[in-house]
Parts: sequence; C-alpha cells; structure tokens
Amino acid sequence: MFLDCEPKQVRHSQIREGGRATTDKLVELEFAIHRLAVEPGSPYTFYCCCEDSSVWLFDLRGKHAVELFKCGAAYHFTADATELFAIAIDPRQPCCFAAAGSDEYVRIYDTRKIRLDGNSIFGHPTEHFCPPHLIGGNKDGITGLAYSQTSELLASYSHDNIYLFSREHGLHLNNIEVDEQLLMDGTNPLSCRRDELPIPKTFKGHQNQHTIKGVNFLGPNCDYVTSGSDCGRIFIWRKKDGELIRVMTGDKHIVNCVEQHPSGIVVASSGIDNDIKIWEPGEGENPSVSPVDKVEEDMWLYTSSDSDGFFYNDDLEYAMDFDDIYVYGNGDEHSSEEDEDTSSEEDDDGDNSAKDDDDGDNSAEDVSDG
Repeated sequence: MFLDCEPKQVRHSQIREGGRATTDKLVELEFAIHRLAVEPGSPYTFYCCCEDSSVWLFDLRGKHAVELFKCGAAYHFTADATELFAIAIDPRQPCCFAAAGSDEYVRIYDTRKIRLDGNSIFGHPTEHFCPPHLIGGNKDGITGLAYSQTSELLASYSHDNIYLFSREHGLHLNNIEVDEQLLMDGTNPLSCRRDELPIPKTFKGHQNQHTIKGVNFLGPNCDYVTSGSDCGRIFIWRKKDGELIRVMTGDKHIVNCVEQHPSGIVVASSGIDNDIKIWEPGEGENPSVSPVDKVEEDMWLYTSSDSDGFFYNDDLEYAMDFDDIYVYGNGDEHSSEEDEDTSSEEDDDGDNSAKDDDDGDNSAEDVSDG
C-alpha cells in the first residue's frame, strides 16, 4: 500500500496480486501539497500539509479527508498565514505533530486540542522552535522536518543549515507578555532575549536553496542525520557531534528525499532524475561514495576524521559504506551496473518511474510492510 502526493492531489495506491496497482484520488486541492505524515502504529491514518497553510487528516477506512485548520501567525509580529512545506508526527506521542513552512518557526500541535467547531483553540500551537539567530530574520522558511525515536526534532532551513531541537529549545511563545511599545516599533519581542535562548545542534555543509528538501535520521538508534543537496549529493552527519562523515552522489542535479526503511538499514533516495535509488551497506569502494576530504572545495564541506566509513560503532569497531544496488525509473543512464542488461526493457514499461515536478518535490510513503 502506497500514498503519494502530486502537486495538488493525494492518492492511495494498492498493489494487487501479479503487481497490478489500483489508485484512488483522495483529495484535490487548489494549492501544492508537499508532505505526508503517517500516524505511527496506524497505517490508515495520516496527515498532509498544503501551501494554502492548511493541515488535513485522512482515514483510509472511510476514504474521507478533513481539513483540521489553517496555520496562522506564530505571533503578532509575523505574517498572517504560513505556507506549509513540512509535517512530521512524534513517534512517542502520536497525538502531537510538527508543521513548518514559509517562516522561521516550527510549530507543534496536539490533536487533542484541535476542534472542528470554530473553538478559539482551533489550530493553536502548543510550542514553537527556532534557532535564536534566525528569529525575525529568516524569510525563506523551513523545507523539512523529522522526529527521532526519542522525540528529537530536525528542521532543515532554506538558505541555511539543519538544526536539532529538543524540549529545552522551546520558545514558549504562548507565555510571552508583549510590550505594546515593541509592537508599535515593529520590534520582534523574542529578539530581545536571543542571548538567553539555548543554541540547537547544527549540521552544516549541504546546499538547500532551490527545492523543497527533506531531512531524516539514519541508523537503528537515529544516531545519524541525512539530507539531500542542490549539488546532487547525499550528506550524512554524526548526530552526537554534528560532524559530516559521508557524501554520496545521488542525482545528476538535486537530491530532495532520503528515507530509511522502517525495519532495516536500506535507504532510498530521489531527486530531479527520473528514478529512485536504493542503497544498502556494502564492502569495498563505490564510485558513488566520496570521502568528505575529496569533494570539491566549492561544495562548502568540512573534512571528517571518519571519511573512510559511514556507520562507525566504537564498540563493534567496524565501518560500512553504502552501495547503490537498485534503481527504479526511466532512462538507461540511471541504471546500476547490475541492471544494465535489462534496463531498456524495464524503461519501456515505465510503471516504476517517479518524477518530480518543477519544484522537485513529489514524495511517496510506504505505509505498510506489504
């Protein structure tokens, strides 16, 4: 069973016996839909966010969609509405989810406090997150969100870096008493207390300027952070110290999505190319994998002491590289060496292709082991 969002649609596909797929359109909106978030432990329930600032709830059992709310201003000094590009559900508290978009704030919502009767708490965030130096100053927004198993939250900022938030980084906007004179002067009240706010861990080196890119955790314990980049590479950082340890070529143009299998260490990546690449740990050298210290200087990278390995475990003392093992999609030039002999036949079929739109931001989520 698969869910995918076209520019303005959410569709549900089921794979039947023999590989035949049936697809139903669940909803069609007037604005672009960028992300889906499946509720942990419930493959029938999921959310999506839209550029018109709306958040939608879907239940496949009833095949219906409900608009929960529209994301408004984070505070009096921000814009009236926020275009939404990213949404993620907290795995430890499935009733809570994060949403973010065209301003600098990550908003946390609790579905137990969302009502559909026009109540005053309708769509009101319970918490906000933002790096102190970006408060009131980031106009490009957030393109990706991801939760770890322990409720840590990653946010990828356009024209900036990736940041890791925990509970201590909450801004508590709901509790701030605002000086009316500050509002009259156009001053952001939070800017007066930037020096008092804790600084979140930062992951640097990739480029996020041209498309809506996701961000994710890797590893069985979410010990690594990964993201695509405008340079066509996949970047991997060690979470505990933010060090960039691996760079892999994943696309001829831009990598937008990097997703790990929910029960293994197989990774899928996609971007502007007309294919989806599948990676797994392997031995030996892989021409797609570049040690950090050998990547071009104009990629703005940092060197790494662990550039000869991807996952490194201090206890087991081993290292693994990712090999590109399968490629699903169109075009012989994208096929792996193992599939060269059969790629032309598969390309004529075209059933497995996944192509990005102009924004490079189609996404697909597997919501069951089947």
